[in-house]
This record gives sequence, C-alpha cells and structure tokens, in this order.
Amino acid sequence: MDRRKFVAATAAATAATTQAQQPAPVRDKPLRSEHWGPLYYDAAEKAQVDEVVDTGLPFRFSSRRGIAALKVATYEKEFAAKIGARYALAVSSGTAALECAMAALQIGPGDEVILPAWTWHSDCTAIVRAGALPVFAEIDETFNLDPSDIEHRITPNTKAIIAVHLQGSPAHLDPIFAIARKHKLRVIEDCSQAVGASYKGRRLGSMGDIGTYSHQESKTITSGEGGTVVSSDPEIFERAVRFHDVGSIRPPHSETLGATKLAPFVGTNFRMNEFSGGVMLVQLRKLDAIIASVRANSARVYEALSKISGLRFRTRPDSAGDLASPVFIRFESKAQRDRFLDLMRAENVPATPPGGSVVLPIQSYIENKVATHPAWPTWTSPRGRAIQYGAASCPRTSDVLSRFAGVPVGPKYTRQDTDDIVAAVRKAYPAALKA
Repeated sequence: MDRRKFVAATAAATAATTQAQQPAPVRDKPLRSEHWGPLYYDAAEKAQVDEVVDTGLPFRFSSRRGIAALKVATYEKEFAAKIGARYALAVSSGTAALECAMAALQIGPGDEVILPAWTWHSDCTAIVRAGALPVFAEIDETFNLDPSDIEHRITPNTKAIIAVHLQGSPAHLDPIFAIARKHKLRVIEDCSQAVGASYKGRRLGSMGDIGTYSHQESKTITSGEGGTVVSSDPEIFERAVRFHDVGSIRPPHSETLGATKLAPFVGTNFRMNEFSGGVMLVQLRKLDAIIASVRANSARVYEALSKISGLRFRTRPDSAGDLASPVFIRFESKAQRDRFLDLMRAENVPATPPGGSVVLPIQSYIENKVATHPAWPTWTSPRGRAIQYGAASCPRTSDVLSRFAGVPVGPKYTRQDTDDIVAAVRKAYPAALKA
C-alpha cells in the first residue's frame, strides 16, 4: 500500500475508533432555558388586554360613562394580600420601584446606602439618581449581601441597607435586620429576582421598611416590563405614591390610606397602564402554581445530586422558601468551574455562571464616578471623593462568583428533563474536578 494512503487510512480508523469510544451526550438536542411567565400566557391574559381595548380606558385613572379603569387597582390590592403587606403600588418597572423606594425613605444628597457588590445596575443607579452615595459590601455564598461585611461600612451618614434577594434565593435577613435595628437604618428589600419567594414563612418584601419587585420578562411573573412597591407604613407608602405620580395622590390610593399627611412635592411619572395591569393580575393569580412547579422540579434535582460525594450547593438561608432555580454547584477553583461548563455543554444541558447581575464596583461608570452632570452631589462631597471602587473593593465577591455554576430548572420541565440534568451533572462533575 502507498505510504500516504496507509497513514491516512490509519488516521481515519483511529478517529473512527475514538469517536465510537466517546459516550453519547445525555441529550440529542440542547435543553432550553425559558422565561417562566410567558410560558403561562393563555386566553386569560388575552382577555384582559381585549377588555382594555374594548373599553378604551388604557390609563389607570380613566373613567367614562360609569366605567372605571380598575385593573391596576385590583392588581395592587391582590398583590398586597399575596405578599402580606398593607399597601402595594404598581409602577412601570423594577427600576422605577427602586427609585420610588429612595423617595419614600427620603434618601438624598449626603446619605449613604449599603448594597451588595453583585446586583443589577438599578440598585446603584437609584441611589445615585437620588444624589446619595452607594457603598458596596461583599456577597457570601448565598450570592447575596454578606451580613458580616456590613457593620464596618456604616458611617454617621448611612441611612439604609438594600437587601437584594438574587437568583430566587433570600438573603440572610435576620442578621441584616439586627444590624439595621442596632444602627437605626432603613431596610429596602429588592425582590426583583425572587418574586413570590419567602423567608421563614413570610414572603420576601413584606419584612423590610419597603419592598420592590420587577416584572420584566425574565422575572417570575411578567407583563414585559413593570414593577411593584409594597410597604405597611402609611407615610412611606404615601410618599412612594406621590413620587410615582408627579407629586399627587388620587383614588384609590387616597381611599386606601384613609387620610394623607404629606403636601405635594416634585415627583415623576412611573404609573402602570391598564394593559400591563390586566396581564399582571392574571399572572399574579398563577404565581403560586408557577412556583410550586419549579420547586417540585428542582427538588428532584437537589435530591439526586445531593447523593454525589463531595458535591456542595449554593448556601440557601431558607431552602423551603427560595425559588430553587437555578441549582448552583460549588467548585474549588474557576478552572474546575469552567471545565464543568464545557462538559455540560457537550451533554446538551445548559450550565452557566451566576448571572442576571453584574459586579458593580468594577463597572467603568461607577469606578470612575460618572453621573449625569459633573456637579451631581453623589461624588462631590469629601466622602464621595474619597471612596474608592474597582476590583480591590470586592475581591471576595469576584472569587465567589468565579467558583459556581448553575443549571436552570424551569416550571415546565418534564421528568425526563430533570433526569437528564442529573445524568449530565453525574458525568461532568467528577471529570471537572480533574481540571
């Protein structure tokens, strides 16, 4: 045989043998991760939208010929009851909800707010747009604010702490509340990524001074965009209402409060419209079913993976109360984690690093202290000029995030889907540890 043909034939045979020896991936097609709320859209959401079209009353405070626009108002009433708060205010986005919280707590120039170094931009921008100073604290292996890193960051100017409940799981609220009480600080619960989750039997958002939620497409329930503010303090709630509606207050909020205490002040327009209100009303009524389904699927995954020797999960302060998705697995190094991601991809089962947020102190606009105007008060005070951001301000946060990988679990996953997740992790996890 010709030498070149022999070498080529040998190489082809070796490749074929190697390929035959490679085990088939767990799935033929990739397992897809999808946003939960739209999976549950049906004729009920459509009927709500059609009703708004038919009545011609898209503005939440409209009325005509004895017909009143009540979808947003009904949603607010039912949301407050679901969460366990006295009052709820529907707004245009989760970001708007956070800005209402700043106004409601009268946070402004000269004030400082402590927040986790890893969260979404809106937690920081709401502080900056109020003229206050963001002070970042490290996260722990809950991916949420580390209570042990809060107290030494408190100054005489500190006014509030934002406890953000990220990727479906509650923060360690008991020690956070204890620190807040000790130092007479307000607590804002940002529940944008954990709508419907709970902590020791109480829904997230109902325990702080004020709670905020997002209903953007990727959240538990959604109208595409939208947000909600809750509080059980009438004065805090009135201030949030006035801020979201150009400083005014009108029915049904004035009726809900019974008596108002505040004079009008400069506000903005963060009102929710009736189209969004109708969709959110239907989605809210499906919330418990969505959560029950994802928890049931995740429970199967957690139970099976807990039998793998040495495997450790993300720390969960209340495993019964969180949304249980994604299921995050801990590694000793970034190299192991990255190898695991590659191996899972080969099995057609998605796995990702912690997501949905950013490490804020390393964002250029924060590290370089860039606001909308050079005279913006956030960073013009001596304290504002002195504070330093950047990677050196949050090394533990970056380390934690580099060592975890998460496998999404959806409410509509089948038993075969969850079995495939378990099978893929069983193959990939021990191999990744060799990295």
